[in-house]
This record gives sequence, structure tokens and C-alpha cells, in this order.
Amino acid sequence: MNHYETVFILTPVLSDVQVEEAVKKFENFLKEKDAEIVHQENWGLRKLAYPIQLKRNGFYHLVEFKADGNLIADLELQFKRDERVLRFLTVKLDKHGIEWAEERRAKLKANSK
Repeated sequence: MNHYETVFILTPVLSDVQVEEAVKKFENFLKEKDAEIVHQENWGLRKLAYPIQLKRNGFYHLVEFKADGNLIADLELQFKRDERVLRFLTVKLDKHGIEWAEERRAKLKANSK
């Protein structure tokens, strides 16, 4: 099993409930395909670097998970089929990326206390 990190951006016209539904959809898809979700972060509404589909903002969400490599194509197909998704990026983490992600999670945990 490989370690992956996916960031996807949802359209800003969604309500909070609709954003949660979209996130749950992708979370459930990963669980159905036997992926282990390591960590999730909702970064909220942020300004885009450049307009996408005439939109200047989007809801950012990060999911860190462990899965087989053949799952990624199916996940990205789900992103492409969902009109709520503006952009997505999936990256396979190497050992340095995994260490960095663990440090980032530790810092988030320390800051939330």
C-alpha cells in the first residue's frame, strides 16, 4: 500500500451542508475501496491563484490516505465526474513527504490544545 495525499477544491456556491456531502462522498468511496484514511483537513473557503470557471474562491479539502496504486485512477475519475469539483491533485508521498506530513499533523495537534 502506498501513501497518498489529495487536495481538491469545491465550487464556492455550495452551502456548508453541500460541502460536507461532497467530502463524505469521496471519503466513502475511499473506504469502499479499502483505503485507510490517515488524516483529513478542511481548509475552508480560500482565494484561488487564478479564476477557474469564472470563480475566484473555492473550498479546499485535504485527504491523506493509504491505498493501492490502481485506486488513484478510479478516485480521479470520481473527481472528474463531480461538477462540484473545480480542481484536484493527488500526490504519492515518499518517505520524506510522510515525515513532513506527520510533523505537520503534530504541529496542528499541538496548536489546537
